[in-house]
Amino acid sequence: MNKISAGWVNGFIGVVIFAGSLPATRVAVMDFDPVFLTAVRATVPALIGAIVLIAFKQKVPDKQYLASVVVTALGVVVGFPLLSALALQHITSAHAIVFLGILPLLTAIFAVWLGDKRPPMMFWLFAFAGSAFVAGFAALSEGHSSMLGGLFMLGAVVTCALGYAEGAKLTKEFGGWQVISWSLIVSLPIMLPLAIFTRPESVANVSMTGWIGLGYVSLFSMFIGFIFWYKGLAQGGIAAVGQLQLLQPFMGLMLASLLLHETISLSMIVSTLGAIVCVAGAKKYAV
Repeated sequence: MNKISAGWVNGFIGVVIFAGSLPATRVAVMDFDPVFLTAVRATVPALIGAIVLIAFKQKVPDKQYLASVVVTALGVVVGFPLLSALALQHITSAHAIVFLGILPLLTAIFAVWLGDKRPPMMFWLFAFAGSAFVAGFAALSEGHSSMLGGLFMLGAVVTCALGYAEGAKLTKEFGGWQVISWSLIVSLPIMLPLAIFTRPESVANVSMTGWIGLGYVSLFSMFIGFIFWYKGLAQGGIAAVGQLQLLQPFMGLMLASLLLHETISLSMIVSTLGAIVCVAGAKKYAV
């Protein structure tokens, strides 16, 4: 398997893992405060990352990379987890999941801005078309959907895209698990005290599903998924492999339906199927 093909495989594994993030967050936020949830899901993997970095004797990144590590942390450790948790207090995970369809386009834009290779025009046409399906869903979504929840999700995907692009660039220097580990560690001086300060007075009433959701977003969404995702982006190209995110809403909608028994509307299905067609086209024309 060549490097580019390996990048698509690793990227796909990362997307599969990330697909469970919003349903898991939706479950966890029913029992935990969004700020506490954000702080804990960053603190737990930060401690794991620190242990792994020490065990494998990884050197601290030079000062020239510090700003990039901080930007990555602000995007994927703080921005997306917090804003998506806030959004899920107002909208269903099924509604929030479809907003993820604009992540590939935003990631590609940030990637080019940060110096990644420039894809051809046909790639951009498919990327914009995939995002159009998502935008169409957002515009035609049910009237009872919260505009505030939608704004939170929009902010979440913008910050996430920047964190993806910046982190993928760093992965070429350090490796995927090292990048997410250092990003988590940079956030730890803030996240650990925040987790302690916002902790619930009692966890006696926390449901089993709440604990499972917290465990999933802490271990899989915030650590293991990024190992595959950043490696895939670095191997296959940020803008190109990033289009795999168009498949994430489809996977997430199925999980939301199966696990949370949320209603999946026809508009959600149509927009997601359109996104799948577009990711196939984007892959064909990515260079």
